[in-house]
Amino acid sequence: MRQLAARLRRLPPSCGPVRLVAVDGHAGSGKSTFAGRLAEALGGAPVLHLDDLASHDELFAWTGRLLAQVIEPLGRGETAHYAPYDWRDRRFGLPRPLPPAPVVLVEGVGAGRRALRPHLARLLWMELPAEEAWARGRSRDGEDQREFWDGWVEAEARHFTEDPSRPYAHALVRQLPLGYEVLPGPGGTH
Repeated sequence: MRQLAARLRRLPPSCGPVRLVAVDGHAGSGKSTFAGRLAEALGGAPVLHLDDLASHDELFAWTGRLLAQVIEPLGRGETAHYAPYDWRDRRFGLPRPLPPAPVVLVEGVGAGRRALRPHLARLLWMELPAEEAWARGRSRDGEDQREFWDGWVEAEARHFTEDPSRPYAHALVRQLPLGYEVLPGPGGTH
């Protein structure tokens, strides 16, 4: 993890002064856990969870919000402010700051989508087959989320068919029993 963090720090900025790094993959593939560990290795880098920008009504229609609330301010070297979605209350909350740190991680399904790639320093893909990731996610979220997951699987499959991320990933990340393995991705140097 330290080697990956060092490589990311050496990249040229991609969004104003920020090296924006996306962690994408199927729901349940371990993106949040990996991003948290990578953030620690980066000395406490901020992590934006795309679950905070999505909503029940807009599972994948958050691109405009992300560009306006996060990408544009960071691109100017300013602190971004985004309103996180509360999945229980079904509404957006009070704005939360996201500073223009040297490296900012964006994790979530679709983090490597076409509209965001021009702003990314690197795109990392969690290498876990969809069915296995979805089974992990369903197990994690429990029976009370079964109906949500049924709709989610269909929406995610449609999203990645229309706007795939994996072919553009600079690196593929595989979770091992202890740690992670980072391999070259189809999109270029890792």
